[in-house]
Amino acid sequence: MIFQFIEEYQQEFRVVKMCKVLEVSSSGYYKWIEEKEKRKIIHEEKERMDQLIRQSFIESQETYGSPRIARELKARGIPVCERTIGKRMKEMGLRATPKTPYVVTTDSNHKYPIYPNLLERQFMVDTPNTVWVTDITYIWTMQGWLYLASVMDLFSRKIVGWSIAATMKKELPLEALKQAIMLREPGEGLIHHSDRGAQYCSNEYRELLNERKMKGSMSRKGDPYDNACIESFHATIKKELIYRFKWETREGAIQAIRHYIDQFYNTRRRHSTLGYESPVDFEKAYSKSLLLAAG
Repeated sequence: MIFQFIEEYQQEFRVVKMCKVLEVSSSGYYKWIEEKEKRKIIHEEKERMDQLIRQSFIESQETYGSPRIARELKARGIPVCERTIGKRMKEMGLRATPKTPYVVTTDSNHKYPIYPNLLERQFMVDTPNTVWVTDITYIWTMQGWLYLASVMDLFSRKIVGWSIAATMKKELPLEALKQAIMLREPGEGLIHHSDRGAQYCSNEYRELLNERKMKGSMSRKGDPYDNACIESFHATIKKELIYRFKWETREGAIQAIRHYIDQFYNTRRRHSTLGYESPVDFEKAYSKSLLLAAG
């Protein structure tokens, strides 16, 4: 105890002597020391926040802007406003990939029967396996084109089935639909909405819809906004994945797409229409609410 007292006394003596030489008051010196410590803490907090923002940005494959990163940090118990995150991202040069416009890729010049539009742009659905929407998009690789057919459950925006191939034959969307049926086992009366492409009007495709007692629904000719949600998914996977890399092989692109859908889009990517939850988390929350209600 006596040694601690002596040490503190000597320190105080040195401070007084230094202040006298510099012609400043002791209180002013201690205030400067206190402000210096505060600035150090603020700097360390800023660096920590920048690290968390950068980590979230990288984990989203450089696709998240300030709104999604704000939700991501909030979910980790770190509340930060979007404006602050946006400012920090700008200073760090972090910018989410910009949106791209819709592209019409449907060949509807055929003589197959056409389903009426049952969806009528009613994109908000209250229960799973009530409305599925589907579409086909194009992906370029150095080995040639790939074609991706996707099936989305409008309830959670989850991709419940998908198929990819080097040719756009009728089997392509048929395999995606079969996968969705196998994984989800929907009941009767599900609305299946697509564009008027020949693949969706083929005999085999319509037979499967009838077998599963699904209600066929199709967009108006040349209007991608009738099927905006699945069009939006394909625009998203292109801007967040496809357009950011040069694909040397079809297989490399296929592996990356599989990882994006299964390991990121469905399970982790935060959707603004879902309250910034991922499709998987949104469905889990729904199932939990049903259990609590049944109680």
